[in-house]
Amino acid sequence: MRVLLAIDCSANLCAACVYDAGAGKELGRTVLDLGKGHAEHLMGVIEGALGQAGKSYADLGGIAVSVGPGSFTGLRVGVATARGLALALKIPAIGVTTLEALAAEARQSFPSRPIFAALDGGRGEIHAALYDELAVLRYGPAVTTLEEAVAMVTEGTVLAGNAGERIAEAAGGSFDFGPLGATADIAVYASLAAEKKPGEKPKPLYLRDADAKPQAGFVLPRAR
Repeated sequence: MRVLLAIDCSANLCAACVYDAGAGKELGRTVLDLGKGHAEHLMGVIEGALGQAGKSYADLGGIAVSVGPGSFTGLRVGVATARGLALALKIPAIGVTTLEALAAEARQSFPSRPIFAALDGGRGEIHAALYDELAVLRYGPAVTTLEEAVAMVTEGTVLAGNAGERIAEAAGGSFDFGPLGATADIAVYASLAAEKKPGEKPKPLYLRDADAKPQAGFVLPRAR
């Protein structure tokens, strides 16, 4: 699995990069800040990354994909594309959570520190994960409240994700920050996937139900 393709549609970005796992080096990337419309643009973004890297689909040994938490639609697009390409190319697809990627990017600047990765989940919710100073997952990924998040961050904890500043303000202390966006740099997903052993097929990580639900009142009864 020397050359990896990484895909991220978990938030506003539609991103792809080609990564040399053996050399630990990114070969090419394409990133669009879309907000919406990942399905229409993702294959073009992938082609752009491959072209910049001077690689083709035949050169790939694996595909990394962000599995969330994040946008319901974006996650479905990214994971379905990764699984479809992996099936067609007969290579593994490897899922990486948004929270572990944010924590890993923060760890590049703050090694040997506990990291609390937290995303705004809407409705007053925070989607979070806590990693200790050895990068071992100690909590989550899970839905928590602002009050519960504040109770989990102690002195020396690095905050990452777009809920980080809100947690710091509520905690009233002085904190160091990692990336404060809704997702990590695309190369971080590739580097994390390169360290994982292929396992189950990736699937979206949804920490709460979708906002849109079928209107059961309009469902017609089945004919017998």
